[in-house]
Amino acid sequence: MGASEERDVLARGRFDMADAAPLLLDARMAVTSWTADAERLLGYPAADVLGRRAAELLVPEDAARIPELVERCREESSWTGLLSARHRDGHPVLMMVRVVPVQHRGNPARWVVLIADLGDGPGWDMSRSVLERLAARSPVGIAIVDTDLRYVWSNAALQQFGGGPPQQRLGRRLAEVQPGLDAERLEAQMRRVLETGESVVAYEHVGRVQSAPHRESAHSMSFIRLEDDHGNPIGVYYTVVDVTERHRARKRLALLDRAGDHIGRSLDVLQTAQELADVAVPGMADFVTVDLLESVLKGAEPPPGPQSDADAVPLRRAGQQSVRAGVPETVVDIGDVAAYLAGSPPVRCLADGESWREERLDPLATVWATGTPESRAASFLDLGLHSVMIVPIRARGITLGITTFFRRTRQDPFDEDDLSLAEEFVARAALCVDNARRYSSERDAALVLQRNLLPHGFPEQDAVEVAACYRPADELTGLGGDWFDVIPLSGARVALVVGEVAGHGIDGAAAMGRLRASVQTLADLDLPPEEVLAHLDDLVSRAAREEGSGADTHTSGMQAVGASCLYVVYDPVSGGCAMASAGHPAPAIVAPDGTVTFAELPCGPALGMGGLPFESVELDLTEGTVLALHTDGLIATPGTGRNPEAGRERLRRALAAQPQPLDGRCRTIVDELVPTRPYDDVALLMARTRRLGAERVATWDLRVDPAVVADARKATTAQLTAWGLDELAFTTELIVSELVTNAIRHASGPIRLRLITEQALICEVSDGGTTSPHLRHPKTTDEGGRGLFLISQFTQRWGTRYTPDGKIIWAEQSLTEPPV
Repeated sequence: MGASEERDVLARGRFDMADAAPLLLDARMAVTSWTADAERLLGYPAADVLGRRAAELLVPEDAARIPELVERCREESSWTGLLSARHRDGHPVLMMVRVVPVQHRGNPARWVVLIADLGDGPGWDMSRSVLERLAARSPVGIAIVDTDLRYVWSNAALQQFGGGPPQQRLGRRLAEVQPGLDAERLEAQMRRVLETGESVVAYEHVGRVQSAPHRESAHSMSFIRLEDDHGNPIGVYYTVVDVTERHRARKRLALLDRAGDHIGRSLDVLQTAQELADVAVPGMADFVTVDLLESVLKGAEPPPGPQSDADAVPLRRAGQQSVRAGVPETVVDIGDVAAYLAGSPPVRCLADGESWREERLDPLATVWATGTPESRAASFLDLGLHSVMIVPIRARGITLGITTFFRRTRQDPFDEDDLSLAEEFVARAALCVDNARRYSSERDAALVLQRNLLPHGFPEQDAVEVAACYRPADELTGLGGDWFDVIPLSGARVALVVGEVAGHGIDGAAAMGRLRASVQTLADLDLPPEEVLAHLDDLVSRAAREEGSGADTHTSGMQAVGASCLYVVYDPVSGGCAMASAGHPAPAIVAPDGTVTFAELPCGPALGMGGLPFESVELDLTEGTVLALHTDGLIATPGTGRNPEAGRERLRRALAAQPQPLDGRCRTIVDELVPTRPYDDVALLMARTRRLGAERVATWDLRVDPAVVADARKATTAQLTAWGLDELAFTTELIVSELVTNAIRHASGPIRLRLITEQALICEVSDGGTTSPHLRHPKTTDEGGRGLFLISQFTQRWGTRYTPDGKIIWAEQSLTEPPV
C-alpha cells in the first residue's frame, strides 16, 4: 500500500460529513454547483469555478489521480481520501474528500463531492462522535453557557462539584446551581471573555461548593468564547479542575516561608512569641495564644516540667492574635498569668510534650483555665470556637510553653495536615524563643552598655558647634567598637575625639568604653595630642600583656590592640587647632566658602602595635570652618570596595553639597554614603568652629615684681565690672593674687595674666617655670600653704598645663552658680 493509499484509509475513518462543503460535478467532472462553504475553503467565487473541470483545482500530482479515483468510485460506489487543492491565492489546501457517484440508468450522470479542510492542527480530523464522547467522559468538568450566562450544556464530570446533574442545570445561572458560591466573580470573568474574546486560563477560585460545604475548596477554571461562523459570540465554554490539595500545599509552604521570614527577627522573647501568633492568623487559625513559662520570659533556665498532668501550671501570656480587632476572645493581657487547671489539655501537653487536637470542641465539656466551669464554658460557647489544637513549644528537649490554635469563622475543623503544619512552624519558633531566652542576659547587658558608653549629649562649651551620627553594623545590640567624644579643656579649648575598636557586640563595646574612659582621663592632664596618644598606646599595650598571660584572651584589652584614634584640640581664642592620629583617617576640613580638603596629618601606628612615635600638626582655622571626624566605615563602604581614596572623594562631594543645619547635615551625609546596613560601624562627628572675640578675653603682661600683684588685682576688678561680673570680684581677686604671687616667688621668665569669660570665668597665669604647684592640706598651726587650698574651695576646677615655653596655672569659676 502506497503513502497516498494510507492517507486515504486514514481519512475514511475520520471523515465527518456534517462539517463538509458539498459540490456537484457533471459526467465530465466539471463543476456544476458551487457553495459558499466551498468558496470560503478555496477562495474562488462561483463565477470562476462553474464549468471548470475539478482537476484544474487540484495540485498536479493529485490531478493525475482523477482517472484512478473515478475507476475506484465505480467499483466501490464511493471514495474517501485526501487531496490537495490549489487555493485562489496559490497556497495548497489539504482536504478530506468524499466522492459519491449519482447513478442515472446505469451510468453515472453526475458526482456529489464533499470537501472539508484537514488543516494542520491535531484533532480536527476526528469525527464528531469521538469528540462528543471525549467531552462527555472527560474527568474534567466542562460546561457551556449562552450569552446570558445560562447553562446550555455540561458534562457528567461537572456534577462532582455540586449543582446537580446536567439536565438540572439547563437554563439556570451559576448562582442558582451553587448558592453561597461567589458567583459574581466567576460571571465577571465570563462577561469579560464574551466582550473581549480573550481567553482566561487557569483562573483559581477558592470557595465552598455544594459537594463540600464544610471545606474550603480550590478550583482551576479556564474560560473560552464560542463563536458562530460569522465570528459572533454565542456563549462561553469553560472547564473546572479541582486543585484543592495543590492549593492547600501552596498555602502551607507560604505559611512556612512567612514563619521563616517573620519569626525570630530579634532576640526578644515577647516579640518572638507575638510573631508566632501573628504568622498563624489568619492563615491557619482565627485565634492563637502563646503562653510561656515565667522562667523563660526572665531568660532563666526552665525548671523540669510537671511530673504528671495532675498539677496546675501557671503560665504567662506572651503573645496572642485574632481575626477580630482587639483580641476580644481573652481577658488575659500580655504578661499576665494564664493559669490552667490540673488535668486540662494544656497541662497534659506541658507534661508529656505531645500535641493535642479536637476537631469538634464541646464547649460545655471543656474547662481549662481557673474560674467557674459555667463561666468558662459559656465563654467558649459564646465565642463559637469549635476546633482547637495545642502544640507544645519545645526546643533542645525542653518544653518552654504552649501554643493554642482555635477556629471559629471557618467551618472546616483542624485535620492531621493542619496539626503537622502547626508542629513544624512552632518547632521553628521554639528555637527562636530559646535563642532569645539564652541570649537575653547578654542583650540586656549590651543595652546597658549602649546607654552608658556613648555620650547621651554634648557638654556645654563655646568653642565649637557639634553634631554626631552613629550607625552600628550590629543591629542586634546596636553596639560596635566606634566612638566619639567632645571633652571641654582648660582655657575654653575643646578636644574632639573619634576612635574605632575592631569587633562588634559586647566585647567591642567593652573595649571601646575602656579606651573612651582612658582618653577622658588623659584629656584632664592637658597634654598635647601626640602625648595623649602615646600614653593611650602604653595603656593598651600593658593591658594586652596582662590579659594575654591569662587563659582567656577574648577580653577588652586584647580587643583594643590595633584600635585607632584621632585626637584634635581646638582653641577658640587663637583659632589654633592641633591634632594627632593613631592609625586613624585624617579629618575633612570644610572652609566657610565650602571648599573641602583633608588635613595633611601623619598617620601614626595603631594603638598597641608599637613603631614610630606619634606626631601632631597645628593649623589655624577660620571661624565657621567645619571639622568632619569620621571612622573608616564611612568611606570604606561596599560602594567603594576597600578603596579609601574613592571613599574620601564621595565624602568630599557630600560635604561640599548645599549647607544645612549641622545636625541635619550630619545625618544626611551618613544616609547618603551608607544608605543600607553598614558592614562596619560608622561614626561621624562634625564641629563648626567659633572664635571668642577680643571683648571676651583680657590679657596683661606682668613684671617680676611683688608690687605688681596689687596692680593685677585692680585690673581684674575693673575688667569684671566691664563684664558685669562684680559678684565674682572678691574670689577672683583672691585667685589672681595667689597665682601671681606664686609665679613671682617660684617661677622665672615673663608672667602673663589672662581672663576669659565663656561658660565659666577662666583665670590663667603663665610663667616660664616647669615646676607645678601641688595642693597641700595645712595644719591649723602652719603659717603658709593655704593658697591653692583656698583656690580649690572657691573655684569649680583648677589645674596646670604645660607649654613649650613653660606652664599655665588656671582656675575656673561657674557663671551660673553663686560665688562661695
